[in-house]
Amino acid sequence: MPAEPTPELLPQAASWLRRRSWSAADRSVADLLRAKERTGHTVSVVLPALDEEATVGDIVRTVRRELMERLPLVDELVVVDSGSTDATAAVAAEAGARVEHRDAILPRLPAVPGKGEVLWRSLLVTRGDIVCFIDADLREFDPAFVSGILGPLLTEPDIQLVKAMYDRPLEVTISGSAAGETGAVIPTGGGRVTELVARPLLNLHWPELAGFVQPLGGEYAARRSLLERLPFPTGYGVELGLLVDALETVGLDALAQVDVGVRHHRHQDGQALGRMAATIHRTALERLERTHRLKAGPDLVHPYLTQFTRDPDTREFTAHTLPVTALERPPMHTIPEYATRH
Repeated sequence: MPAEPTPELLPQAASWLRRRSWSAADRSVADLLRAKERTGHTVSVVLPALDEEATVGDIVRTVRRELMERLPLVDELVVVDSGSTDATAAVAAEAGARVEHRDAILPRLPAVPGKGEVLWRSLLVTRGDIVCFIDADLREFDPAFVSGILGPLLTEPDIQLVKAMYDRPLEVTISGSAAGETGAVIPTGGGRVTELVARPLLNLHWPELAGFVQPLGGEYAARRSLLERLPFPTGYGVELGLLVDALETVGLDALAQVDVGVRHHRHQDGQALGRMAATIHRTALERLERTHRLKAGPDLVHPYLTQFTRDPDTREFTAHTLPVTALERPPMHTIPEYATRH
């Protein structure tokens, strides 16, 4: 039998992937500064933080030193404390951030737990024309996580939202060896909820977004004029929700992604990932219902999954698309051959 043809990305997704994917190195800092001066855009960097005293200080110091003092790229650096019980707020303030407390923002509306709640409230206490969100648990933080995703927004007037893309190694501790505890690194083992939940949902129901390497990544920047028009899921579903809603609000060509290298961060346990996955799934279902797409008819499902690997030679991300099969066999009692044997 002839081999089945290899499925491809949707033409619009493939075109987008070529035209709207960049590397942080594609735009020099000098180019960004010239664009910022020419446009007059102001930039706010927001770190949502909950018990991140071990990492938030280094991120704040790096952004302030490299992107505020050495280069005037960032105008405002805010850490929004989401009810930390450790020294997150004190460490962030000492490192040079303005610290805002979640519960003190819009106090007439009692806050609920969740990352999305913090990001939503941050819009009330920041002023920048462009808002850049950075997770506060990153280690070995590179200022390109900020400058890279700001680049398209400063230089391309049609771009509205930019996600960071990167490798996410899974760093685990193995106990029980002769030497006690040892560390192991799985180069592409991170982003488990992305690969197991978010990417299949997006590929099936919003295949235009199949080109995003890290759809759930917490590092992204957007124009305030877009963010203020979008609903914010209050929990872990905020990244998927904003991406889907931005697609429906401004269209695929207004979205982009930038390669910033490698993301090192704290990994959560299996139960926490389960809670995250459930929230993301529900966020997707809410949007399917809102747009009357909840029934998975043939015209509402794109039965392919696009995944990404980084080429070791070119260092570029390569897309691989595979069919998502949904074949079901009928009940065995309906099969004539079975009936004759039983």
